[in-house]
Amino acid sequence: MNENLVITIGRECGSGGRQIGQAIAKKLGIKCYDQELLTLCARNSGLCEDIFHSHDEKPVNSFLYSLVMDTYSLGYASPGYIDMPLNQKVFLAQFETIKKLATEESCVIVGRCADYALAEHPHMISVFISGEENDKIPYVMKLYGISEDKARDLMIKTDKRRASYYNYYTNKKWGAVSSYDFCINSSAIGRERCVDMILDFARAKEDYRKNGCQDHFSVEPL
Repeated sequence: MNENLVITIGRECGSGGRQIGQAIAKKLGIKCYDQELLTLCARNSGLCEDIFHSHDEKPVNSFLYSLVMDTYSLGYASPGYIDMPLNQKVFLAQFETIKKLATEESCVIVGRCADYALAEHPHMISVFISGEENDKIPYVMKLYGISEDKARDLMIKTDKRRASYYNYYTNKKWGAVSSYDFCINSSAIGRERCVDMILDFARAKEDYRKNGCQDHFSVEPL
């Protein structure tokens, strides 16, 4: 059985999701894959890396989604893969790379529907990180050296794009509590505490799994 721990992180723009993911990985002594995942996808698929950057977490229409899922079930060798549109190849290559990573090593993966790709992985922890606008905007302004208005516009467009991508390729809703194991507001406790709480949750989930998913407390009658 695959014992590798994989923590997947969905995130709002400006919430510090990537920074939190990197800190988690550092504490665990494992790798964090964000943009690095695109390099691996290019290497595994033979497609140019620039292609993955230009298609990164960008939605497609539902008809193309149905086509790619049909081909995904058949694999790279099928005639359908050779003829499929480029954005479908990018999607398929990312899913295959994520699955391959999970079999090879423990890691943290930021975005790219990794929680959906690894839904059957026994040691996957899915996390979503949100934040308050008055905290996220200054963070984005400093990160990209842009004005407040541009930071707000970037946040709105980035989150809309990520939500559309996630909602198309999964049977879940981006940012919804029911879509993840653990959701946390980085503005409420700070990014450093988020790291600690996510690690605590990962340990608790693993302990719960090892105990056969049994709670040990009595329920008092109403």
